[in-house]
Amino acid sequence: MDEAKIKVLIVDDSAIARGIFEKAFKDSGTFEVVGMVSNGRKAVDFCRANDVQLVVSDYDMPEMDGVEETRILTKEFGIPVCVYSEDNHAKADALGAGALLYEIKPSFSSFSSQSMVLFIEKITEALKKNGTPASHTVRHELKEEKQERSYPSHKFKILCIGASTGGPTAVQEVLRGLGKNFPLPILYVQHIDLGSDKKMVNWFTTTCPNTPMELARDGQIAQNGHVYMAPADKHLVIDFINKDGKPVLKLSDEPPERFLKPAVNKLFRSAAELYEKNCLAILLTGMGRDGAEGCKEIVDKGGFTIVEDKSTCAVFGMPAAAIELNAASKVFPRGLIARAILDLI
Repeated sequence: MDEAKIKVLIVDDSAIARGIFEKAFKDSGTFEVVGMVSNGRKAVDFCRANDVQLVVSDYDMPEMDGVEETRILTKEFGIPVCVYSEDNHAKADALGAGALLYEIKPSFSSFSSQSMVLFIEKITEALKKNGTPASHTVRHELKEEKQERSYPSHKFKILCIGASTGGPTAVQEVLRGLGKNFPLPILYVQHIDLGSDKKMVNWFTTTCPNTPMELARDGQIAQNGHVYMAPADKHLVIDFINKDGKPVLKLSDEPPERFLKPAVNKLFRSAAELYEKNCLAILLTGMGRDGAEGCKEIVDKGGFTIVEDKSTCAVFGMPAAAIELNAASKVFPRGLIARAILDLI
C-alpha cells in the first residue's frame, strides 16, 4: 500500500535523469515519488510545504548545489539525503554536510535497469542502518493518545523550547497549534549554523504568524505570545524576572557546552532556577543529549517537561536522553504537544 512506502523527492536539473530515477523508484515497490524538482533551492521549498521522507539529489545544479541543499535539509528538517555525482570530487563535502549516502551517478549511456536497482539497493541498505525516516507531517488524533493527563494545578509563567536535528518543522507544528494570543513568553534554542538564524526567523514569521518570532536581544523583556530565538553564536538565558513578572533575557558568550552554542541546557537551567515550579519546557527532536540535564533540573524544581515521542522524531537522541534521566514529565508524539501545552496552561 502507498501509505507504507517511503516518500522520496528527486532533485536533478536534467529532466531525462529525473524521469529515469522516477521510473526506477516506482518500479522498486518500496518508494513513492512525491515530487521532482530541478535544483536544491526548489527542493528546500518543496520540503517546507510537503511530506518528504527522503531526498535523492544530483550534486551539480544551478542556484543551489547538492551539498548546500543537504546541509539545510538534514540540519533544519531532519530529512535524509542521498547525493550523487559523476565523480567523487564532492564526496567529502556531501558527507560532511550530513548526507546519508554519496554515490557515483551512472553515465547516460550506461543507465540500465540493473544499475538503477543496485543504486536503490544501496539507498535502502543505508536507510536500514540509520532507521527508516519519520514522516514530517505526521498527525495524531487525540483519541490515539492513551496516557492519563495528570497535570499539575499550579500556574506556568514561561515556555521554553529546545530542538536540534529536524527541529524547525517540529517547532513549526507546535507553534501553529498554540493559536493566537498565547499567554506566556516563549524562549527557543535551536542548534543552527552561523548565518542561518535570521533566515529561519523569517521563515517562522511567514509560516507561524500566530506567534511572532524574533532573534533574542541582550536585555530584552520577553512578552506573552512572542517567540524569542537564540542567535546562532550566543547562549540564551534568563537574567532575571522584572517587577512585572516578565523574563529579562541575556545573551551569553560563555564557552560552548558539549560543543554546542547555543545550548538548550543553558536556557533550561536558567528557567528552572528562576521559575521553579512555574517553568514549562518542551524538548523536541535532535541528535545528542543537549537539554536532558536541563529537563532534569526543571523537574527537580517542580516544573513540567514534555518530550517528543520517538514515533515522530527525525532523531530521537535528545528526547531519549531526557527519558533516561527520568526528566520527562510526559512523552507525546508531535501532533499532541500543542494540545498538551494548552491543557497545562
